Amino acid sequence: MITLTYEYKLKPTKQQVEQIDHDLEVCRRVWNYALKERKDWIASRKCPVNACSLRSEYIIPADEPYPSFSVQCQRLTEAKRLNTDLASVNAQVLQQILRRLDQAFDRRKKLGFGFPRFKKPGQMRSFSFPQLGKMPLKNGSVQLPGLGWMAIRQSRHYPEGFAVKQARVVKRASGYYVMLTFQADIVIPDPPLVGHVVGVDVGLEYFLSTSDRLQLERPKFFVDLQRKLKSLQRRLKRKQIGSANWKKAQLKVSRLYEHIANARKDFHFKVAHQLCDVADVIVVEALNLIGLSRGMLGKHMLDAGHGQFLNSVLPWVGFKRGKAVVKEKAAGTSQECPACGEAVRKTLSTRWHECPCGCSMPRDIASSLVLRNRFQQRCGMSSVKNAPGEVLVGSVLHSSQDSVNGESPAIREALAG
Repeated sequence: MITLTYEYKLKPTKQQVEQIDHDLEVCRRVWNYALKERKDWIASRKCPVNACSLRSEYIIPADEPYPSFSVQCQRLTEAKRLNTDLASVNAQVLQQILRRLDQAFDRRKKLGFGFPRFKKPGQMRSFSFPQLGKMPLKNGSVQLPGLGWMAIRQSRHYPEGFAVKQARVVKRASGYYVMLTFQADIVIPDPPLVGHVVGVDVGLEYFLSTSDRLQLERPKFFVDLQRKLKSLQRRLKRKQIGSANWKKAQLKVSRLYEHIANARKDFHFKVAHQLCDVADVIVVEALNLIGLSRGMLGKHMLDAGHGQFLNSVLPWVGFKRGKAVVKEKAAGTSQECPACGEAVRKTLSTRWHECPCGCSMPRDIASSLVLRNRFQQRCGMSSVKNAPGEVLVGSVLHSSQDSVNGESPAIREALAG
């Protein structure tokens, strides 16, 4: 079974926009009510037996069942008969809201997080249809339950041989979007671990450095627009909350945030395709990105988006292109010499690798070569090892153009392995 999700921009009519906004608001109220119901039940089981709160107490019968997903779905069915707003929204849409809340509570127990939060007006951004009718797709349009046929900007064709299973409507600053989920009962084998192997080291000085001597500068998506964002947020703060000017200023801030996210994702996809053009096996680091994002350089780590690139974009592009993406342990890659394997201690400020054996190159490229060598040794492949005292690379260039040109066929052949 293979699942694909295609995103298209919706072009709804005025009546459809009003219906979508109405559905989002009803979904928000259902979320808040169901969350309060669960929190009240849990709080009623934590009251001390010998004291009462000065503010309030949760008085719920002892035999009251826990408001689980099934219990809340039953209560929702009864409430739809009495509430016209609930009756005006597709029943499966509201059930999916309860399912999302149930999944949030499961993650809370598993990861030790706090309770899910209540949503203010306008904070519910999406709802989903788990089932669609027969033949819900046409060229340039999609049929959604309760909304009817809706025009879309069909930026690419629907995948052939796949059946559409569900749809999610998302509201963003730039408009409304629909995410269509396609499924096909086929099995695609994993790509073989053969061919040209490229090690990839990510960082902040360069977004990535490869064992083929390619180094890409890190675009500063958020940092470059931080001054403009700060100015817009100051203007927003001066507006009266809820006024027309406040909504306009809030929309400008939201659009800027969306522009930053879109630019980052576009860069990640282009870099992933660039790597897949030259490599058959891509070896990346298994990093603790959450811990790195909480450090001194957390803002720049989040701005680079290494987590999105390594865990989402690159594996997906490699899957589509038939390339293997594997992870190797990152421990010690910056302290190990790729030529002789000896440890060369370096601080974070030391950006050049110098080994007594004669190996001299930028630190990031040395780390990418170590990653490549570790993978080849683990898989039994032949890797390039220079004798002590022999220089692995004569001169390492930093620009992408120079890394393509190289300096000599012998050096390029040694680096490529």
